[in-house]
Amino acid sequence: MDNNPTVHQKMVTTSEEQSQPNPEGCYKNRRLLLVVLSFSLFAAALGLGVYSHLQKTADPWMSQRKSSTNLATMNYSRTYGRVLTVLTFFCCPCDYFLFACGTGGSSTSNLGHRVKLISNEENEELDTKREVRMRRETDVQGKSDAQLVKFPDRKTALVKTIKEILEAPEEGASISAAEQKAKKYFKTCTDAESPEKVGSKPFLTLLQQLGGWPVSNGWSQTDFNTTLALLMSQYSTFPFFSVYVVSEPGEEQMASDQHYIKIDEPHFQFPIDWNSKTQKSKASSQYLRPFYMSCCQYLELLGVPSNETTQHCGLYVSLATTLALAMTPVHYRFSQELLYNRYTIQELQTLAPAIDWLACLQAIFQPLPISQSDLVLVNLPYIIHMSQTISKWQILHEMMGTGPLHTYMIFSLLHTLVPALDSRFFQTMRNFSIASGDTQEEMPRWLRCVQQTERGFDTLLIHAIRQRHAQKEAEELIHDVYSSLEKKLTDLIWRDDRSSAFILKKIKSINPRLSAKTNNLSHAELNHLYEEVVLNEEDFFTNYLQMLVLEQKSRSRLLSHGTQTDGLSITPSISGNDVIIPVGMFVSPFFHSSYPRAVNYGTLGSLIAKDLLHLLLPDIHTQANNPESESMCIRSHYQSVTKDPGRVGTFSLSSSQQQEVWVQFSALQVALDAYKKSFTRHPEDSSLSGLSYIHLFLSSFTKVTCDAEFMPFEPSFLVTVLCSNSRFCPEPLSCVNKSQNHPSEMCQSQTLH
Repeated sequence: MDNNPTVHQKMVTTSEEQSQPNPEGCYKNRRLLLVVLSFSLFAAALGLGVYSHLQKTADPWMSQRKSSTNLATMNYSRTYGRVLTVLTFFCCPCDYFLFACGTGGSSTSNLGHRVKLISNEENEELDTKREVRMRRETDVQGKSDAQLVKFPDRKTALVKTIKEILEAPEEGASISAAEQKAKKYFKTCTDAESPEKVGSKPFLTLLQQLGGWPVSNGWSQTDFNTTLALLMSQYSTFPFFSVYVVSEPGEEQMASDQHYIKIDEPHFQFPIDWNSKTQKSKASSQYLRPFYMSCCQYLELLGVPSNETTQHCGLYVSLATTLALAMTPVHYRFSQELLYNRYTIQELQTLAPAIDWLACLQAIFQPLPISQSDLVLVNLPYIIHMSQTISKWQILHEMMGTGPLHTYMIFSLLHTLVPALDSRFFQTMRNFSIASGDTQEEMPRWLRCVQQTERGFDTLLIHAIRQRHAQKEAEELIHDVYSSLEKKLTDLIWRDDRSSAFILKKIKSINPRLSAKTNNLSHAELNHLYEEVVLNEEDFFTNYLQMLVLEQKSRSRLLSHGTQTDGLSITPSISGNDVIIPVGMFVSPFFHSSYPRAVNYGTLGSLIAKDLLHLLLPDIHTQANNPESESMCIRSHYQSVTKDPGRVGTFSLSSSQQQEVWVQFSALQVALDAYKKSFTRHPEDSSLSGLSYIHLFLSSFTKVTCDAEFMPFEPSFLVTVLCSNSRFCPEPLSCVNKSQNHPSEMCQSQTLH
C-alpha cells in the first residue's frame, strides 16, 4: 500500500490540509466527536456484556485467555517467544503435520504472515507485536530460522540452569553457606589464569607428599596396597579396577532398596578392540604410539629428563595393554551369564589375592563399617586376570627397582588431576583424544566447571533447582501424569492374563516422586554436609582436591542410604518401589511455575509420560496388542493424508517403530488427560496470544517432541490424528481427508476422552 503513488499523494494532501487551522469548523467537529464517542462507549458496553455472557457459557477448553501476567521473569519471556514460533504454523491446518523441527512446514519464512493471521483473527495486534519483539530480543541474534525455533536438548537446558544458579549474585542472608561454597568453587574453576601461574608445581608437591615415584629420584618405596587405597579414597582415582554402588538388577529386586558395591573394569585411556572370533580384547595398535608419546609429553611437562622417559613410558604402555587383554564387552558377558558374580569380600580375597580388598573398600567407603562377610558384585574374569598380572609384575620388577605398578598408579592420578592443572596438560590429553579418533568439539571451560561442581556439590545443586523450579506445581504434574498413565494401561488389550496381572500389579505398586529422599534437606542440614569444605579463592588445585573428597562422601552416602542424588540426570529411574523423577527435568524451557499449565503439561508432562512408558514397559509390543494396532492405524491415517507418492510414498513399520509410535501417541494422550485433571482444579490457567488452552497444549507438545527416536514421520502428525475427530481441538486444527480408510477415532483410547 505504501508503494502506491496515488494513495501516498492522498495521504500527503490530507495531512497538509489538516495542518491548516479552520476556526469555523472547530465547534462542528467537536460536537461530531462527542456523538461518536458516546456511541462508541455504548457499543463497547454492549460488547462487553455479550462477551461476558459468552465467556460464562463457553466451553472453558475452547475459550481464549489473555496472556499471562507473569511476563516479568526472564525465563518466562524466553519461552513465551519460543512457543510463539511453533504456535503460528497451526494457522495453516492442512499442512501443519509437515512441521519438521525447524525446517519444512515450520519454516519461519512465513512467520510474519502467520503471526499477522493470528493477530487479525484474535484482534490482538498489540500483544502479538510485543511477543514477536520479545522473541527477537531473547533469542540469540544471527541464528538461522531452523535454529531459532528449536528447543534445546534436556541435558543442555539442565547444565545452563546450573550455570545460572552458580553465577547468580549472592543475595545477603538468603543464600546458605553451602551454596556460597559451590559458587566459590565454580568461580575459581572458571578462572583460567590461576592454573597457568603455578604450572606443574601443585602436582609435583602432591607427588612428594605421596612418597615420590620411580620416575625421579627420592621414591620412598611406598607399599602398593597402601598407595592404592589412598588414591581411591582421597583422590577418586581407580587405576586397576573401578568401584561403583548399584542396586542389583532384576525384577525380583523391585521392592528392595538394597545397594551393593560393584567391582568392574577400569577406564583405560586408549581404545580397545574386541575380536568376536577369538573372544579376546587387545589395545588398538594404531593408537599405541600416540599413547606412548603422550606419556613422554607428560613427563616432559613434569620436568623429567628425556633420557628417563623411554623406559618408564614403555613399561607404562606395556602394563596398560596387558591389563586390557581381559576386558570384555557387556553384551558378551551378558550372553555368557558372566555379567557379575556375587561374592563375599573374604571369598574375593581368595580369588584375587594381589589386592587387599577389605582395606581398600574400607578406605573408599569410610566411615561406613565394611566387613569380610559383606557381599560385592564382581566382574570376575577381569578381576582374576588383573590380580595375576599385578602379582607377576611385582615379582618381575621388585629387584630391578623400576616400580612400574607405582608409576602406573601415579599416571592414573595425573589423568584425574589434569582438569586442575595448567592448559599444557589438558592440551596433551586433548591431542591424544583427537589422535585416537575423538571427533567431538572441545567442551567449553564453563561446561567442564559445571560438571566438576556437580560432582562435589550434587546434593546442594539438586536442592537449589528444586527450590527455584520444582516445588508444588512439579509434584502435582507428576501425580496427574502417573494417574493418567495408570488409566491408559488399564484399558490396554493384553496378549494373556499373566502379562496383564504382572504389569498392572507392578504399575500400581510403584510410587512416583520428585527426586530422592535425601535431596530435600534444609539449609542447616546442607551447611552441615559441607561444613568441612574450606575453599581458597586463588588456589583451584586445592579446591579440586576437596571436590574429589566430596565425591567419595557422596559414594558412601549412596551405599548407606540406598538412594542417590540425581546429579545431571534427565530421565526417571527406579529405586525400590519408587520411580524417581529427577528435578533436573523441571528446568526452563521445559517447565516453570510461572508458565501456563498448558505449556508445562504439553512439554514436560508428555516427556515424563514417554519416559515412564519406556522405563516401565520396555517391550510392551510383546505383551499387548495396542502398540501394533494403534501404530498401524496412525500409519494408514498418515498415508491417506499424504497420498502424494512423490512426497511420502508407502512405508511399513518395524516392531521398534510400532512401539515408538504408540509410546509417543500414548504420551500425548496421557499428558492431555493429566492436564484435564489439572484444569479441573485450576480453571484460572493463563494462556499465550489469547489461544485456547488445548491449542496451547498441543502446540507445546509438538514443539518438544523433536527428540523422538525411531519415528517414521514427524511426531507433530500425532496431533493431526488426535484432532481429526476430537471435540477438544480448536476448529482451525481439523484437516481430515474424507477418503481415509481408517477413521482416526480408532487410533485413540476412548478412556482418555
